[in-house]
Amino acid sequence: MKTRVAVLFGGHSVEHEVSIISGLQALAALDTEKYDAFPVYIAKDNRFYVGEHLREIASFRDMPSCLAKAVQVLAVPANGCVQLVRHPAKKFGNNVMATVDVVIPVVHGTNVEDGTLMGYLEMLGVPYASCDVTSSALGMDKFAMKAVLRQAGVPVLDALDYTGREYVIDGERVLDEIEQKIGYPVIVKPVNLGSSVGISKANDRQSLVDAMDLAVSFSPRVLVERAVPNLREINCSVLGDADGARASACEEPLGAEEILTFGDKYLSGSGGKSGGSKGMTDLKRRCPAELPDGMTERVQELAVKTFKALGCMGVSRIDFLNDKQTGELWVNEINTIPGSLSFYLWQESGVSFAALMDELVSLAFKRQRQREALTFTYDSNILSGVSLGGAKGAKGSKM
Repeated sequence: MKTRVAVLFGGHSVEHEVSIISGLQALAALDTEKYDAFPVYIAKDNRFYVGEHLREIASFRDMPSCLAKAVQVLAVPANGCVQLVRHPAKKFGNNVMATVDVVIPVVHGTNVEDGTLMGYLEMLGVPYASCDVTSSALGMDKFAMKAVLRQAGVPVLDALDYTGREYVIDGERVLDEIEQKIGYPVIVKPVNLGSSVGISKANDRQSLVDAMDLAVSFSPRVLVERAVPNLREINCSVLGDADGARASACEEPLGAEEILTFGDKYLSGSGGKSGGSKGMTDLKRRCPAELPDGMTERVQELAVKTFKALGCMGVSRIDFLNDKQTGELWVNEINTIPGSLSFYLWQESGVSFAALMDELVSLAFKRQRQREALTFTYDSNILSGVSLGGAKGAKGSKM
């Protein structure tokens, strides 16, 4: 019997469309001899949909028509698996649209990748192949991530963070503090977004104001750090879990002397013959990266150390900043569910996309077995002597 795999993508996120591309790439890579794989689309209002037409990227170009053809479903735990049940249910006939053995979440950004979706999957009790709630949340919060990595001895740039409210109420103080403690040039970014959304570089007071205004429009918290001179970006993926993780080949995104924008990452090749974006595979890159002696190994070592320090599982991508003149290296961020699942980095390492998906499924089942061996209930008679004072509430009750 084939393993029934649900590939989840979409969600209420500014990276919604990127997730659709990544999700369909992952779905197509699953071996049909081993898996009965199907798409589960999470719309921007967080409703779940299934349908055969959701396998095709063209379906999403006319969203009203796409949703009209799809079937909305609710996830229901049932007999050690999860059923996707039609909602609203029909009075007659079978309402179970699919049964799920394991989930591959391919979501990006806040409200999904930040641990929100993982918490839902944990409650359903279904195996899933990605970081758990804690590591997902840490990976999304760039300031919290820096604190954990600094404690683990991983090099990161110092940074300041501010709330949007703080900036609106006392903006001049915030700007003065940034100039005094960091100085120009600086990078300003939303604390909890990926795909370079809302990120910009400031070289003077006015551009700092513009950068702060942009960042707070995407996130309630903003991070500010110094811009690295002589910048080279290096990316490396990690696959595995706490028991064993390994690093992929390294890549150097081209044109990254400043900062890569959302358009650089996802739209740079969209004018090709095939039309449309191909996700992170559109990004111009040098892979494997041509790095000085010993730096590839150093990046790979730090990538695995970052992955383990944050408690990650599945496949992630760690992005580094390098000063080409001094050789200094810093972890910039981690993508706990990277665009296109970084399959291109693993192909360069001799691991096919299908083999990558096989390993993700195996990791999901492994973690589920480990969780099932833990105790989550504790038998006691604590409720036997409790009185809440009748239907009106607990006033005067004793425990």
